[in-house]
Amino acid sequence: MIKVFLFMSLLLHSTLAQKASHPLAKKWMTLSGKRPLIIARGGFSGLFPESSGFANEMTVSASLRDVVLFCNLQLTKDGVGICLSDIRLDNSTTVSAIYPKGAKSYNVNGENLRGWFSLDFPAENLLNNVTLTQNIYSRPNLFDGQLPISTVEDVTGIRPPQFWLNVQYDSFYNQQKLSPAAYVEDALTRMHIDYLSSTEIGFLKAMNGKVNKMKTKLILQFQSKDKIEPTTRQKYGALLENLANIKSFASGILVPKDYILPVSPTGYLEAPTDLVVQAHKQGLEVYASGFANDFPTSYNYSYDPTNEYIHFVDNSQFSVDGVLTDFPPTASEAIGSPLIISNNGASGVYPGCTDLAYQQAVDDGADIIDCSVQMTKDGVAFCSSTADLAADTTAMMPFIDKQTTIPEIQSQMGVFSFSLTWSEIQTLKPQMVNPFGKNNIYRNPAAKNMGKFMTLNEFLEFAKAKAVSGVLINIENAAYLASKEGLDIVGAVTTALSNATLDKQSTQQVLIQSDDSSVLSKFKNVPTYQRVLQIKEKIGDAPKQPVEEIKKYADAVTISRSSVLKITDFFIVGTTNVVKELQAANISVYVQRLRNEYVSLAFDYFSDPIVEVATYTLSVGVDGLVTDFPATASKYLRSPCSFSDDTKGGPPYQIVPAEPGNLMGLLPKEVQPPSEAPSAPLDVADIVDPPLPPVASKVGSSPADGPKASHSGGFANVANMGVSLLAIIVFSLLSVGY
Repeated sequence: MIKVFLFMSLLLHSTLAQKASHPLAKKWMTLSGKRPLIIARGGFSGLFPESSGFANEMTVSASLRDVVLFCNLQLTKDGVGICLSDIRLDNSTTVSAIYPKGAKSYNVNGENLRGWFSLDFPAENLLNNVTLTQNIYSRPNLFDGQLPISTVEDVTGIRPPQFWLNVQYDSFYNQQKLSPAAYVEDALTRMHIDYLSSTEIGFLKAMNGKVNKMKTKLILQFQSKDKIEPTTRQKYGALLENLANIKSFASGILVPKDYILPVSPTGYLEAPTDLVVQAHKQGLEVYASGFANDFPTSYNYSYDPTNEYIHFVDNSQFSVDGVLTDFPPTASEAIGSPLIISNNGASGVYPGCTDLAYQQAVDDGADIIDCSVQMTKDGVAFCSSTADLAADTTAMMPFIDKQTTIPEIQSQMGVFSFSLTWSEIQTLKPQMVNPFGKNNIYRNPAAKNMGKFMTLNEFLEFAKAKAVSGVLINIENAAYLASKEGLDIVGAVTTALSNATLDKQSTQQVLIQSDDSSVLSKFKNVPTYQRVLQIKEKIGDAPKQPVEEIKKYADAVTISRSSVLKITDFFIVGTTNVVKELQAANISVYVQRLRNEYVSLAFDYFSDPIVEVATYTLSVGVDGLVTDFPATASKYLRSPCSFSDDTKGGPPYQIVPAEPGNLMGLLPKEVQPPSEAPSAPLDVADIVDPPLPPVASKVGSSPADGPKASHSGGFANVANMGVSLLAIIVFSLLSVGY
């Protein structure tokens, strides 16, 4: 029981620690453009014995949600696969004490080795009698002799997010009449292996036609440069001279980290090699091995292990596609944190979607700046929060005759962008939106009409010039624009991104967001784009079937705050499972829309927007925060108070997330407000949209020019004139002080 409590204590401490540190940038220069993978060698082997149940379970609980569990395959006498790095068991198990006469000598790839080998013991003897020990003596030995050896099935049985099987000694085992290839072939029928690697080219070539390359990637593992590769009899260092040949049988390489960033004999970093750049040119992914918190590293890292990871994943020249580490929580600290996504730029400071709002968002630390694309009558794509210009521009009065109602877009009347030409829109001024104006809470009145509108092309050039981590392009009303207005918004976005060359690079992320699955389908052929489904409905659950449907169209979703936390009378009373259910399916979750005004905050946040950011970051673990105030999210994520440190000299205060139900629980039950009915679960019908209609040719007037004539057309025209006159009268009265 004491062991269990100790484990849970460590688990809690590690989980909080890994979620607390945040990188300063997220510009991934990986081959895919996605975040580098964290690959846990034997699970959390920096703390627990390698590949033990504790090591693997801790890794899944305390690391990024797409963490990969890495198993070095060894075979027992009867062909059972177990997970241990060293082919000799005596340094990582109690085998020598249990079977003192079991030592033997073998020639392994030209090297004479003596010890206890798994192939000399039936699986039953090892699994029932032998336990694991920590194989690095400077690490804790409290767990030695407590945990059994793990089979490959044990590791995959905990359902890790991803699994990597490494075959180190194919030739040797074949000499002993055991076949790793036969074992792997059988394993592939029983379990999901995402990555299959080997130090031997012959093994990978043999497996090349036997694995589904869409499901399992083949990786060549390199050893030190002067070692001999068994198949070709070449030194591993020489194999790098022909990366194109490696590409013919593998999709990536796993190399010691000094292949990429050499360290001088005096302990300082030398210039990086061009290995990652050259491999990426060949279409090969590059994974780096040898990361551990307790190994001597370069003085350049100042004994901060996160600095080392950042050198490999976040520099101006390259990013490796993954890191193999004994300490996955530390790697998670360096690589993972929520994206800060602006909402119409820093729309809490300047009018949204203006040059000033976007510049402020960049200055405030937004990772992703956004453009909600609208179309003008003459086909110009520009950034504006909605198609209705009445709220966030001064369009109402000069173009009051353009007012109309379009039920497909909104219920109330508006002045729509596609009723005006770009030159007409340029005569307008932006207008600050005050979402809580009815509470007499206004945003930056001095800037209420400041800034200028930006076309989509100008926005993309701005984003490239400012070198932000990425852009989010939001597309709405595509079906209506195509069928009724003859405007191809999807084509306009595609062309603009192509002209900006953002479809041909992976330096800056491109997120395509829409509430229409058919729009997202139009971008499926650009692998570097992340497709984001916007779910506007409040949902209380994400069942398996609709989640699987989402995966057909999108890599991520944007959901409302009310779909994440249950709030009654401004008290947080619970949490839905929506985020967990989506993330379990490897779908990223962005939550919208965070605002600073205290009237938008639950009482549990103490009227402090930073506590809300902390709650979604630490307690909920979302992948992105969509906010009107990027500076607030950035302040929290970069703050030393966003993590706890009980050591002397640590931060004097920790920002603690809100705990659902804690504040409400202080009230007597008789005065607590009644529980609200649960929100409806997500349904397939909420996701799948009909195909987009073809772009119509505009002939004559359009709905934007006024209602279509009908048997009551005369009455409709009179009614519209009446509305216009009424609006003019109201404006005149306001002007004279009434």
